[in-house]
Amino acid sequence: MEILIIGGTRYFGKRLVTRLIAAGHHVTVLNRGSSPAPEGTTPLTADRDDESALRKALAGRRFDVVIDQVCYTPRQADVARRVFAGRTRRYVMTSTVEVYEYEDSATPVTEAAVDPSTVPVDLGLPWDDADFLGAHYGEGKRQAEAVFAAGTEFAWTSVRVAHVLGGADDFTGRVGHYARRIAAGEPIDVPAANRAATYVYVEEIAAFLAWAAEAEFTGPVNAHSHGPLTTADICAAIEELTGGRTVFRSTEVGTVSPFSFSRAYAMDNSRAESLGYRFSHTSQWLRKAIAETVRATTTNEEA
Repeated sequence: MEILIIGGTRYFGKRLVTRLIAAGHHVTVLNRGSSPAPEGTTPLTADRDDESALRKALAGRRFDVVIDQVCYTPRQADVARRVFAGRTRRYVMTSTVEVYEYEDSATPVTEAAVDPSTVPVDLGLPWDDADFLGAHYGEGKRQAEAVFAAGTEFAWTSVRVAHVLGGADDFTGRVGHYARRIAAGEPIDVPAANRAATYVYVEEIAAFLAWAAEAEFTGPVNAHSHGPLTTADICAAIEELTGGRTVFRSTEVGTVSPFSFSRAYAMDNSRAESLGYRFSHTSQWLRKAIAETVRATTTNEEA
């Protein structure tokens, strides 16, 4: 197949590219040119926010599937909906567990908890402001999904990705935050009621996106490994690797550590599994994922 990836130059996007090429697909990568396209791909350069530049870069091109790794706002989705009409038959948007940021459920949430066809869209909000977007990440993704749900000329799906762990190239710094504090015996702030959350290994989400590109289902789908994790589970894996000691400090107000959650919004992946995908269990990869990231973090800090 001819597959276009918008983004795809770092973290699980790079792994996705590798898998698609290995499966025999021809992969084109579109970005602004600030990072080189992965080896083996056809590069296209354009700012996805600039509709005319995007149309120019795509002139004469058609793709079986578009995988959008960097659609963060309804404005970006609105541009994509227009530009890719007649240029693709399927569109896979990488979304996030954070679309459920208003949920607090005793049971894992299904896709129905956030129906994008009912989400109001406001294109007039300051989506171009980095601070605003950072503070409204989940809302931006939710409204982007809503734009596609309002109607497209192509089939679409949004993959709601859980918190991703693993890889020496984890750029988030969240695992490193815990590793440094555990090594130093410094307190780690957690809410008084600290809830478990859903996670996925970096290689597994790349595999799922590659699978979703070849599938035919539409609409939102949750993507995560079985076995929700708590902050204590993640810290225990770091302790086992480093020999440090975790000190938790309960707090009612203020900022808590990156993988600490006062509300429950673990996802339910039964839709994906009913469609034929089989996820692993976090116990199968947690130690490996933590080791990959912690060792890389330690090496970088010592360099």
